[in-house]
Amino acid sequence: TGVIKISDRFAFVIADDKKMMHDIFVPLADTLDAKNGQRVLVTLSDWPESAKNPIGIVKHVLGNQGENNTEMNAILAQYGFPLEFPPQVEKEANAIPEEIPAEEIAKRKDFRNILTFTIDPADAKDFDDAISYQKLPNGNHEIGVHIADVSHYVIQGTDLDKEAYSRATSVYLVDRVIPMLPERLSNGVCSLRPNEDKLCFAAVFELDEQANIQAEWYGRTIIHSDRRFSYEEAQQVIENKAGDYATEILKLNELAYILRDRKFKNGAISFESTEVKFKLDESGKPIGVYVKERKDAHKLIEDYMLLANRKVAEFVAKKQKGEKKLTFVYRVHDSPNMENLTSFATFASRFGYKINTKSDKEIAKSLNHLMADVEGKKEQNILTSLAIRSMAKAIYSTKKTSHYGLAFEYYTHFTSPIRRYPDVMAHRLLQTYLAGGKSADAEFYEVACAHSSAMEKRAADAERASIKYKQAEYLENNIGTEYKGIISGVTEWGMYVEIEENKCEGMIRLRDISDDFYVLDEKNYCIVG
Repeated sequence: TGVIKISDRFAFVIADDKKMMHDIFVPLADTLDAKNGQRVLVTLSDWPESAKNPIGIVKHVLGNQGENNTEMNAILAQYGFPLEFPPQVEKEANAIPEEIPAEEIAKRKDFRNILTFTIDPADAKDFDDAISYQKLPNGNHEIGVHIADVSHYVIQGTDLDKEAYSRATSVYLVDRVIPMLPERLSNGVCSLRPNEDKLCFAAVFELDEQANIQAEWYGRTIIHSDRRFSYEEAQQVIENKAGDYATEILKLNELAYILRDRKFKNGAISFESTEVKFKLDESGKPIGVYVKERKDAHKLIEDYMLLANRKVAEFVAKKQKGEKKLTFVYRVHDSPNMENLTSFATFASRFGYKINTKSDKEIAKSLNHLMADVEGKKEQNILTSLAIRSMAKAIYSTKKTSHYGLAFEYYTHFTSPIRRYPDVMAHRLLQTYLAGGKSADAEFYEVACAHSSAMEKRAADAERASIKYKQAEYLENNIGTEYKGIISGVTEWGMYVEIEENKCEGMIRLRDISDDFYVLDEKNYCIVG
């Protein structure tokens, strides 16, 4: 991406990426009628040996600089995400019928008469998951985690499937979602909207009063969601102990508390990261910044999704045929690199915090104590971000099964197939194995896992870039204002400072601090004059 400059005889593009030292020459016939100064997406077509500059073709006119749409599309293009679906993919999606044939319903477990609801962000349209609840005659609780049956509609090998594989994830920018699947599916056919019959793939559990699993079942279901709650509405029911389906929601919340508590006792780590949200005007300009709060309603859904993800992974891992393990897509998180952890422990000790590195469980325990102790203190940000950095990155893999951060021996992603391709793969594999099929090709799935992990990182980078852009845009109107900030990071060329009230972060270059000559003391994470 870059800005196009047009003269009488030719045009050239000044790349946004500063590493691109040369402007890109574009013949006037290849400008797609872009206007001077507009932002464009350009691909290199040639770089003759005799020429100083590469030659390019404008692939997409993104629009006028500074306009919200232009800048968001530029971020997507920069990180390699397509701005639209190919016509063939849209055509395939539009050909999928909304109606559910009677013979399809006959093959499924029917949950339409059992209380079912969704809890999602107020502005969400892609409802991946629903929860069903009924109290059983024996006093136990049947809880169904019903997930949109994407793999029923997206058939392996179709153009629709290839596009979903290529994208691998939906991308959530500040003001928009770039879906992995065309909207006809993501917000329509697959979305578990209220008062509509929908096809799902479910993990259904019978829990006793102590949230112990007494029975489990996996398979395809049909549901009819009775109510769509926003997180705020569900939270009100929990806090006021009144409202739609209050008895059921309060019981689900009570059992979720037990599951959560057990998870932490088993050595899971609680990193509460700060999520920044913006209030935007009609033109997409930020007029306010706030931090998103995670309350019980969020945690309730999260805990049942974790339960489904964990138990599906365990079910497949233990269902092996003879000696041979069944190929499956796991969400894997390795234990931390000891060197990184030791240097973090040394740094934390300077603030009086002790990290016990004797065993995985001890590490988790002391990190959780640390997270609780630093809350609200000025060193919270630096210690939280350094602790996260000392951890391994979670990835998709067919080779390992365990998740260190959650302290689960088996873990997969099963609960968000509308927005994550690995979940679609998990659904397909689970269905194959439920039907008694043989183990899938491990090599094929390992390649798919690596691609999904790479695209997940790319999507996170694009999301971060959109947040940074909006923060800069927000602060543009406040130049000259003094804020209180916390040093959130140090490098050899400067220090990062996060403004306390709006969580915007910026860099102060060392060369701009004129009272002394400063250098980085890497070991102690500080700048010394």
